[in-house]
Amino acid sequence: MTVAGKGTPRERYRAQLRAEIKERAREQIAAAGAPGLSLNAIAKQMGMSGPALYRYFASRDELITELIRDAYRSLAETIRTAATTETDLAAPGRALRTWALEDPQRYFLVYGTPVPGYHAPDDVTTIASEIMDALLDAAHPTGTAVRSPDDDHPDAHLEAHLAGHRRWAADHPAAPAALRRALLFWTRLHGILSLELAGHFTGMGLDAAELYESELRHLTR
Repeated sequence: MTVAGKGTPRERYRAQLRAEIKERAREQIAAAGAPGLSLNAIAKQMGMSGPALYRYFASRDELITELIRDAYRSLAETIRTAATTETDLAAPGRALRTWALEDPQRYFLVYGTPVPGYHAPDDVTTIASEIMDALLDAAHPTGTAVRSPDDDHPDAHLEAHLAGHRRWAADHPAAPAALRRALLFWTRLHGILSLELAGHFTGMGLDAAELYESELRHLTR
């Protein structure tokens, strides 16, 4: 009889091997980026044959998908945890940057240039939407939207557009103002993060942390 939550020795061994394979894959991606991921190279590092490793991940795409799922789940949990500490988007904003700086290649795996030839399955989009749900909750807690400077002079055209284009927000009940706030938060902060992590501020004499904080203050004050 299998012990709940533990599995049989064979199941535990398989889970351990899959975890090690993913760790080796993350190391490869950190060194050479996702396009350079090689299952055969991982198998060699682990003292396995290529066919033996393919019993745990049937293809490179399956392994990449699992890494993307892990990344999205990690970020969703990070955002949800941060959102419980404050009643606005400041804490999730800082948590996003910390998460990205901890592992830039993990960030680029989900928000960088698409991996050539790779197509994510539909369930990955569902997992990614959990992150936006957490942001919308922070932008519209308990049904009352937190104000931001843009609320005094809202973009009526954008709000009208968002009122009729809510598919990206799934079934979240947030009002158009909260949709706008969460969307601007996501696009502006990701813009700064992507430039910072790609090294585009190098040589400009800018403090990327202060630039990020300035944008965050504008979005949340």
